[in-house]
Amino acid sequence: MSKNKILAASLIIISGVGLAGFSAENKHDYHFNSQDPWKAPAWVDTLKSPYHDEPLTLAQGEELFTLYCASCHGDGGYGDGAAGGALGQKPANFHDTLVKAQSDGSVFWKISTGRGNMPPFKDVFTDEQRWQLVAYIRHLGKTE
Repeated sequence: MSKNKILAASLIIISGVGLAGFSAENKHDYHFNSQDPWKAPAWVDTLKSPYHDEPLTLAQGEELFTLYCASCHGDGGYGDGAAGGALGQKPANFHDTLVKAQSDGSVFWKISTGRGNMPPFKDVFTDEQRWQLVAYIRHLGKTE
């Protein structure tokens, strides 16, 4: 095989390996316009909490929310936290009908993966803690 053919074959292989990271199966949304609505993949609608909603679930969710989320989303979940206002993009208002219409799996996925100024919490919280947050966010959305 000539040197040119070997070089060409090597470039094709290297290009293929490099592009594999950008396949349709890559579930990370690295490029987004901050004005675009944040849509979770359809498959997350199948996710359901394996934990029962009980007073302790809400209490633990509230504790996590107060420590990690309220500074941006506000104590009442209206997206009016002091830190959130300084970020350039308003955090989610959990009382908004568009947020309420999302599946629990979608909210769980968004907490897990993060986007833009919202950090991913998959490696910070356990699955149970993230489901506790979902339960508390749903509770907030029911209050006025």
